[in-house]
Amino acid sequence: MSSTTLPVIIALKQASSIAWVNQAIANTDTLLLDHSHCERKAAGVALNLMFRYPSYTQLVRQLTKIAREELEHFELVNQWLERRDIPLAALSAPPYGAGMKAQIRAKEPDRLLDSLLVSGLIEARSHERLGLLATHLPDPELAQFYGSLMASEARHYGVYWLLADTYFERGVVNQRLEELAVVESQLLEMLHPEPRIHS
Repeated sequence: MSSTTLPVIIALKQASSIAWVNQAIANTDTLLLDHSHCERKAAGVALNLMFRYPSYTQLVRQLTKIAREELEHFELVNQWLERRDIPLAALSAPPYGAGMKAQIRAKEPDRLLDSLLVSGLIEARSHERLGLLATHLPDPELAQFYGSLMASEARHYGVYWLLADTYFERGVVNQRLEELAVVESQLLEMLHPEPRIHS
């Protein structure tokens, strides 16, 4: 597979590596288990933002939809785990999530902006990687399943970016997104030894 076959997401500074694709294909069961954790965490992120900013009407409305959809995806991935007799279990976390979370500034309103943009970048990376799984997994049914989730991930990224654009000036949003996207790509430069959706 050449690098030209990898999709490009405009918010992302670099495409996922061929090494990640090969690692994912060789460890599908572990990847499914990690995907279950990712969907649960994504729902939690949306809910936490709703609780932290309850007076932000657009945020609450949009993230209610995202939380619901993430939980639906969590259930769908868990059905795949059951079909393959993969028990729910803890997995060690790669540095990606903690590295992105560390970029969120503590003081408001920076915290809100960073939270929205970090969440959006993670969703953008999810969209890209689910697309790679849909394209390259040898199991056609599982590949089709991942293809069916791609649009949701792209929409989620769009919602987070639009919320940032709603509450902050466009120039501020674009500058901070650029900074965070550089960090996001750096966190993926070294492949984690164990397969993960974000590693």
